[in-house]
Formats: sequence, structure tokens, C-alpha cells
Amino acid sequence: MSVLSESATLKGSDVVAQLLAGYRPLPDVYDEMMSHQGEVREHWHDLLAGLAALGREELSRRFAATDRYLRDSGVFYRVYEDPADVERGWPLTPIPLVIAPEEWESLQAALVERAHLVERVIADIYGAGNLFREDRLPGAFVAGSPEFLRPLVGVSPPGGAHLRIYAVDIARGPDGRWWVLRDRTQAPSGAGFALENRLALRQSIPDVYRNLHVHRYAPFFHALQAELTGLIRQDDSRVCVLTPGPMNETYFEHAYLARYLGFLLVEGEDLTVRDNGAFIRTVSGLKRTEVLLRRIDADFCDPLELNARSRLGVPGLVQAVRDGKVVLANGLGSGIGEARGMLAFLPALSQAIDGRALAIPNIATWWLGDRAVRAAMRDRLDDMVVASAYSGEPPNETLGEGVRGSELGLVRRRRILQSIADRGVDVVLQEAVRISTMPVWRNGKLEPRPFILRVFLAKHGDGFAVMPGGFVRIGNPDDVYAISLQRGALTADVWIPSKTPRLETTLLPTPDRILIQRASGTLPSRAADNLFWLGRYMERTEATLRLVRALLARMSESDTSDRDVEPITSLLQSWSAVPDDLPTTRPMAIARAALQRGDHLGSVPTLARAARSTGSVIRDRLSPDTWQALTRLVATCDAPLSGSSDFEATMAERVEAALRIIASFSGLAQENMTRLGGWRFLELGRRIERAIVTCRFVRNFGARLDRGLDTLLELCDSRITYRQRYVMVAARAPVIDLTLLDPSNPRSVAFQFDQIEAHLDAMPHMRPDGRLSLPRQISMATAAKLRTADAAQIEDKLVLATETALMHLSEAISSTFLGRNEPLETREELPS
Repeated sequence: MSVLSESATLKGSDVVAQLLAGYRPLPDVYDEMMSHQGEVREHWHDLLAGLAALGREELSRRFAATDRYLRDSGVFYRVYEDPADVERGWPLTPIPLVIAPEEWESLQAALVERAHLVERVIADIYGAGNLFREDRLPGAFVAGSPEFLRPLVGVSPPGGAHLRIYAVDIARGPDGRWWVLRDRTQAPSGAGFALENRLALRQSIPDVYRNLHVHRYAPFFHALQAELTGLIRQDDSRVCVLTPGPMNETYFEHAYLARYLGFLLVEGEDLTVRDNGAFIRTVSGLKRTEVLLRRIDADFCDPLELNARSRLGVPGLVQAVRDGKVVLANGLGSGIGEARGMLAFLPALSQAIDGRALAIPNIATWWLGDRAVRAAMRDRLDDMVVASAYSGEPPNETLGEGVRGSELGLVRRRRILQSIADRGVDVVLQEAVRISTMPVWRNGKLEPRPFILRVFLAKHGDGFAVMPGGFVRIGNPDDVYAISLQRGALTADVWIPSKTPRLETTLLPTPDRILIQRASGTLPSRAADNLFWLGRYMERTEATLRLVRALLARMSESDTSDRDVEPITSLLQSWSAVPDDLPTTRPMAIARAALQRGDHLGSVPTLARAARSTGSVIRDRLSPDTWQALTRLVATCDAPLSGSSDFEATMAERVEAALRIIASFSGLAQENMTRLGGWRFLELGRRIERAIVTCRFVRNFGARLDRGLDTLLELCDSRITYRQRYVMVAARAPVIDLTLLDPSNPRSVAFQFDQIEAHLDAMPHMRPDGRLSLPRQISMATAAKLRTADAAQIEDKLVLATETALMHLSEAISSTFLGRNEPLETREELPS
């Protein structure tokens, strides 16, 4: 009897029938859930009964909650070919793949055996070279691989293992047997996404999950964590996840795994190699790292010895590996193991190395670098899939994950045959197999779709720990061979049920053993740098919007003259918000250009996109609400302005909407961010930029005794305060005092210096001689001049000097704390 109650099973029988209505396995294809006789396989009964017991309406609600959980958690992936370069929501189907426990036992044993075999092959390629001397592995095949790294030959990886995490793509053939489609040895992705899939389903159908006693993922991640942390030899060291950055398709997974495993997420520019090891650049100086969980292709890891064009790696990293100062997981050069051509040799290598056949066979593969194989396979192209022998593409031909020979047109067929004749070493032929299907939830019912399962193994001691499940990619009905998220595939969780309850294990400490701490760990200089500039860009966007709002307000007044609007239009033009050739006497055109022209450095859309781009680099440090505020700001500023008759009102609404979003962002930063290093750098950026633009406002409007002073109060959001203190008429000295010198006004320059000094005082003191750091010297000297100034006597010379000092302060902060001597190329100061 099922682990579910008999009454629940009977109650849900009608719903089960509705779920399965119209579900028909494809001809000549094995289906995971249903036999060709229409019988549900035994290990699927409990899942279907559990779903049916919920009822159709509740199922729809639960599955909608799954999508909402993923959306609120910010799970995404990036499509490289998308011209809009947008992040796509995570495409999880809420029906898991169920694998019988007894089948899983034999499957994981076979994969562990394969992992040991692949490790031995890679070790021989970079070590003894016996497989070459015995003619078991062609030297031409290995030497022709872009993943074969000659500088690593003879270098034994620290810790003795090339593979710390290994993955295998498997699928069933029509006979129901599992076949290996591909080994993943470079930097296998998907383990973090598999964990997120599991958490999403546990949130939406927890009762069904518990009743099936599903094997848990935490022991696998605990083994991985223990293996990597066990490689640390010095107390002041830590493990890092090395990512290529936020533009990578799986960046979310990199950040997610770093948080879950307790590692630090770093990019290549965060690291530096010295004689005594590898170090992280942080705002507190250099911090040691000895272990890197690598998510960058090996060739890009060191521009000195590997790919000189790489901007992702760390100069000197290969030498640090040679010297045993740093361990990379996986080892540099291990990507040779995932070449498709390797599948042609592994069956024979298994017999030679282990003395037995592979427990799970490869998909049949023929490497065309061998003349005899080329001749034998010449007439079989139509029956085969032709693909690259390596992870990349062969020269002059794009094959993707493979293309059926029978589907080739005449011209392309000739090109491929010529490529094979010219460089057969780059091409393999593989057996065309129709892979099995599993059910997915579509339009309120189940339907079969082809899938590929990726199983993960982590080095643990002398063996491998296997994730009990994995990462499923599900294709469209016609995707019988190549399935990719880049081409619109879905994904699913994998459940291995048990007849007995599973031990409640988790990678996180139990509540009674969590130690109290009030620090968030190491802050890399790059993260602090991006937080600093995020603050600056948000303030700069707000200042531009306030200028446009003031301009629109003047245009709507009946007694407005060109003299009233010209200072605003000139300022917008001077800091590149609008084209230089646009006459400042056309305020409507100026306002519209500032709100719409995305090709100018200081326009609202450009600044909003710059803020979002900067925030994307540190997305793992922003809350979902904060990130959504940035996303909404860009969407609002990029949306086309409607061509209504009252265009001024439309622009005014756009400005107010964008300012409200910026206000929400500021509120989230003030109320939700802990007062630690990251928040301080965000605040430093905001305060410096606000002080700079306020100085510019004072210089441009403070000397105009007509409408200029009123405009200055409006731009500095200080009208109400002024009217509470003084008469309605604006006078120069009180206005200058309020906007420039008053330390109680959150918009004044003096207030910004108070905040800047407080943040700098909390920063690490890095001068060994005990003297003030350069940023504090600049800040204190400039603030002192303001604090001793007389509002009635202030001239533009002092204001301009203050503005210039603020720019020098920004550069000093970058050089002192952020590892930069000047702003990044895209992070320019606006013209004065």
C-alpha cells in the first residue's frame, strides 16, 4: 500500500485520470512515467496520488506559488543570443522526475566508477603519459583540444586530484537503458539550480515531498564544502568561488552557491598573486585565499601563461598552482575530459585501466581524426549526428550540440564533408538516439517531453559523494537530441523516494548552534567600488530629474521668460544630458532629450542604466526589493513617452514616477542595509555626488537674484525649510547658508561632509605611520573651509574649489580603499 492513505488515493483517482487524460508516450521512445501499454510505473504512483489528493484548483494555486517563489527569489539565467540582453525567469516545471531507489543505487555506483576513470585519464594526460605511449589515446586528439593546457603538463594539482566536482549528462535510450551523453569536467554548472529547484518544490508541495521521504541534497553539499575547506592549510585563508561575472548565463548560481556554502564570491580582478600565495583585494587590505571553486573556463584563468586576451583571470595563477600555493576546483586543464571525442576512447580505456567494461555505456561515438575511422564512416553520415570533437566548434562550421546528417542541405553537407577531409581531428560522429520523456505540467494537464539528467559528484576523501537527484533539462517534443536552456528548455527537480523517513539534514547549523556575529565577512574592493558608484549614479539620476522637473515647472508658468529657463537648459547641456547642438532656447526639446536620449552620458535613461549595470555586478549583496527598484527605474526611464496632446504633463508624470522609485531605493538602503562596510561605501558615493551637484546648483543659480534662488531651493528640496525660517522672498545669504553651510539640512553640502567624515572615520586605517589617510585629509580640510565660511561672503571660487576637492576625494577613496587610481572608463565625472 502507498505511504499515502488509501482514502486519499481513492479520493484522488478521478483527478489522476484527469491529469493523465491524453498523456501518450511517443512512439519508439521510453517514457519515465508510463509504459506503452498505458500503465503508470509503480514508483510514480505515490507522487500522482499525492498531487491528486490536493485537487485541481489547489494544484494550480500551489504551482503558481512555485513561480512566485522563484520570481521573488530573483532566480534567473541570461540568454546570450538575446539582443535585449535580458534576464529570463527560471523555467521550472513543478513535476519532478521520479527515479526508483533501487535503480538509483546501481546508477550512482556506476557513475562513481566512471568518475574515478575520468580522473585517472586526466592525471595520465598531464602526468606519466602512459596512454600515449601505449597508443591507447591519440596524441593528435589531445593536442588538438583547446582545453589541453601545455603549461600544466607535469604539474601535479595540490591535493592530488584534478576533479573536485564532476557531472555527467545521461539519458535513456528507447530500450530504457541509461546512456552517458557527455562528461562535465571543466566547471560543471547546475548544482545550485538543482538546489533552488528542490527548495521551490518543497515550498509549494511540502506534504507530497514529506510523504515520499525524498533523499536530501544537503549531504552532498556538505561533502563538497568539507572537501574544499579541508584543503586550507593556513588559519587566515578562506575558500572563494571564482566567477566570470554577472554577464555569465549562470551568474545567479555562482552567487547562490557562494552564500549557501559559506564561500566568498570573487571575480578575477578581486585577486592578486604574490610570491607567498593568492590574495583577495579588500577594503581592509589583502586577505589570503588558498582554494578557488572555479566557474571560469581554464584557458581564461591566467592571461600571462594561458589566454593573453582574457580579462577574467588572475595574472600569475598558473605559477601559484605550480608552487602549490592555491588549489583550483576543478584543476586547470581538466576540461580535456569533457571533449565529445573522449567518448570514443573511454570504453577501451576502461578495459585497459580498470579491467572491465563501463557499467553505463557511452552514446556510440567515432572520432574522425583517425584515417581508418573516416574511411569506415564515410557513407554513414545520414544515420549519424555530426558534432564537434571538443567543447567548442570546429573551424568554418557551426554544429552546435550536433546536427543529424540526414537533415543537412546540399551546400552545408559539402562544407561539413570538406571540414572532415581537412581536419577530421575536430569532428565526431555519434549515434542518433531518441532520448526518453518525462511528464511536464502544461495547461492544467501532463504531457511527455524529452529530457537530459545531469548528475553531480563531489570528491570526498578517496571517493566521490553523489547528489541524490540532479538537474533536469526538458526540451520541446522535437528536441530528441540537443536540449539547452539557451534555446528555451524547461528544468525540473529529481526525486529519489524512500520507504523510510530520511534524516533531517541541512548544510546550515541548527538554531541552537548558530553563533552570534554582527559582521558580514570580507568586503572585496570590487564590491565596495560598485556600491560606491551605485550610490553616485542614483544621486546623479535624481539631480538630473530634479533639473527637468524645475524646467517643466517654469514652462508651465504664464510669466516665464527665456531668462528663467536658460540657466536650467544650459546646465543640462553642460553636463551632457542633451546634445550640444540643441538650442538652449528650446526648453521643451531640452526636457524631452534629457528624458529620452539614451545616447548621452548625462541623460536620465543612460544614468539609470548605468546604476542598474553597476548594481548587477553586486547583485548578491542587494535585497530583491532593492534590485527590483533598480529594474523598475530603468523600465520607467526607457519607456517611450506617449505622444498625447498634453506632452508637458506626460513628461512631468515620468519625472515624478522615477523620483518616487529613487526615493524607495534610498529608503531601502537606509532602513534595510546593515551599517557595515558595504552600506558605508554606498553612502559615501551618494554623499559625494549629492555634494558635487549641490555645488553646481549653487554656482549656477546662487548668484541670480530673480528666479534663480527660488530654483536653487527647489532643486535642493529646501523650500519648506526656508519658508519656515524666513519670509517668502528668497534672499541670497540665507539661501546659500541653507543649501551650502547648514549642517542640519540633509541636502546641504556641509551635511554631506559630516556624513562623509563619519563614514571615513569608520573605515580601516591603513597608514602604518598613524597619519590621516588621504581621503580624510581632503575631507577634513575642505569641510573646515566651509564651516568657517560666512554665507554673505561666499564666492563662486570657494564653491568651485569645494566641488573640485570632492572629485579629488572620490579618486582618493578609489586609490586608498578600492584598488583604483582613477574611475573606470565608464564611470566618468560629468563636466563641471
